[in-house]
Amino acid sequence: MLQQTQVKTVIPYFEKFMRRFPNVDDLSSASTDQVLHLWTGMGYYARARNLHKTAKVIANEHDGLFPKTVDELVKLPGIGRSTAGAILALSMNKRAPILDGNVKRVLTRFYSIEGWPEQIKVKNLLWDIAEQNTPLKSFSQYTQAVMDLGATVCKRSNPHCLECPLNSGCNAYKLNEIQNYPGKKPKKPIPVKKVCMYVLENEFGEILLEQRPPSGLWGSLYSFPEAFELNEFRENLETDKNLRFKSAHAEESNLEPFRHSFSHFQLEIQPKLLKVLKNEFETNDSIPRVWYSFQNPVELGLAAPVKKLLSSLSARK
Repeated sequence: MLQQTQVKTVIPYFEKFMRRFPNVDDLSSASTDQVLHLWTGMGYYARARNLHKTAKVIANEHDGLFPKTVDELVKLPGIGRSTAGAILALSMNKRAPILDGNVKRVLTRFYSIEGWPEQIKVKNLLWDIAEQNTPLKSFSQYTQAVMDLGATVCKRSNPHCLECPLNSGCNAYKLNEIQNYPGKKPKKPIPVKKVCMYVLENEFGEILLEQRPPSGLWGSLYSFPEAFELNEFRENLETDKNLRFKSAHAEESNLEPFRHSFSHFQLEIQPKLLKVLKNEFETNDSIPRVWYSFQNPVELGLAAPVKKLLSSLSARK
C-alpha cells in the first residue's frame, strides 16, 4: 500500500483491510471484487491485484509461510527487489538492502548523486551504495531508520536539515544544494485523452456497471460502458453478443465533464446520462455487469472517477 502512496493516506485503508483480511488465508480466499472494493480510492490497483495473487501463491504453494530469500520473494506478483528487502529486514531481521523513494532521496542528497534516480546507471549506483551502507547487524533497526529519515526529515519539500543526524556529512547540505537532489525526471508533454462514459439508468434508478478486463487501465474494476462517440456506443450495444441494447432511442443528457489525472496522461471524461428500461438489456456472464443500486450497493472495486460520478448521481437523487 505504501508504494506510491503516503502513510497518512494509507493508514485508514490499511486498518480497514486488515480488519477484513487479518491473515494470508483470509485474503487468498477472498474474491477479487472484495479486495478491490477495499482498495477503491487509493489508486494503482495493480498493487491490490498483485497482493491478492501473492496471497494465493503463499497459501497454496508455501503452506502460508513467506519465502525467506530475496530471490524467492521477487518471484511473487508485485514484489520487487526493494519490497523484498524490506520484508526480510523488517519482518525477519535478515540482511537485505532496500531502495524505496525515501531511501533514494536520502542517498542522492548525502552523496550528491546527479541524475534522475530511475535512470539505470543512477539506480545501479544507488543499489551499490545501499548494499554498502546496510550494516552487518541490527538490519531491522537500520532499515526502519533510513526509511523514516527520508519520510519525516529528509522530505521532498521543506526538509528539516537542521534536525537531521546526518547533516554534518551530507554533501547537498554542505553545498546548500538540497533542492537539486534527487534529479528530476526528464519532462515530456502530458497527453490528454478523451472518453465518453455512458451512465445507463433504468426505471428503478439503478446504474449499469461492467467489469473491465483484468489487465490494463483499472483492471478488474467496475466502470461505465465507454466509447468515443455516441453512435459508436449505440452500435456497440446493438451488436455486442454479451449485451444487446434493443432500443435505438433513449432519453439522453450530458453531465458535467471532468478530468482525471494519471502519472502519464490526463483523461478528459464526458459523462452522458441515458434513461433506459431494464428489460431492454439481455446479458450473459461473459462480461460481468451489474445494475448498481444506491439503496443497496454491492461491494465492488470502483475506479476513482467512477466512484466520483456515482457520488454525484447519488447526491442529485
